[in-house]
Amino acid sequence: MHYRRLGDAGVKVSEISLGGWLTFGNALARDAGREVIDAAFDEGINFYDTANIYAQGACEELWGELLQRYTRSDYVLATKVFGPMGDGPNDKGCSRKHITEQIHASLRRLRTDYVDLYQCHRYDDGTPIEETVSTLNDLVRQGKILYWGFSEWPAARIREAMLLCGARNYDQPRSSQPQYSIIWREIEEEVLPVCDRAGIGQIVWSPLGQGVLTGKYRPGKEPPPGSRATDDKQNQFIKDRVRDKELLERILKLEPIAKEAGMTMAQLALAWCLRHPGVSSAIVGATKPEQVKENCGASGKTIPPELLEKIEELFPPNSVA
Repeated sequence: MHYRRLGDAGVKVSEISLGGWLTFGNALARDAGREVIDAAFDEGINFYDTANIYAQGACEELWGELLQRYTRSDYVLATKVFGPMGDGPNDKGCSRKHITEQIHASLRRLRTDYVDLYQCHRYDDGTPIEETVSTLNDLVRQGKILYWGFSEWPAARIREAMLLCGARNYDQPRSSQPQYSIIWREIEEEVLPVCDRAGIGQIVWSPLGQGVLTGKYRPGKEPPPGSRATDDKQNQFIKDRVRDKELLERILKLEPIAKEAGMTMAQLALAWCLRHPGVSSAIVGATKPEQVKENCGASGKTIPPELLEKIEELFPPNSVA
């Protein structure tokens, strides 16, 4: 496993990280989850990403139990705040009240005194940005979080937060967690350049396009039994992609490119994300240890320029699928 700094922060994270969305607390029971986490540690993954809203706290609870077997200083733990955790008017968002209450709830579920990275899961239009940023700064000063960041913030809001932090001498954000993959390149136009200039590292989610970039979904054929697209609990996003015959046909053209590069399709997709120096880590989900091992095989891999050009022809900049 190779490691990269999280933006210009000193902390180093594994190029491949393990996420808990849709798996831990949902598709994965305790024993299966233990096998996946053990495989992740065996492969050198040191960055673990969750959120309070994943399975309404069940993911954090399961991780809090399973991670007890490992030395706390050996891994970087990230969680998030924003989504609704109750029915009340203050049970969501990034207000001082909600952030403060939720960091304490997350710490209890995760069975830890601090989280390494705390991220705003989305931008809260209903809360002044100074309230959000000052609260996160306070949590850093209190030692309850070491770094803070955000997920899916637009470039204008990122710039606003950076200016505010500079003016108030607040601790600045160190991470951005956007969707990014060969088939979803929206961040390249504005978010990546803004974050690169500010020293903010990208921790990208869905680098495998929720599984479609692995090649397991074939055009005109039913999804494989047990795959994410066959689960009624999964979101519509993956199901729409699996029904997109034109998209799946283009993805199949990546197979010979992956073969020429000496990689599986999943490894090619991950290596493609990691080709950008602004990307600190690519988050993968897994339900089996062998998936973890295959995905970690992308760390340190380089795609030759001529093959990058072929990928670019299939999925040009600003591609969104």
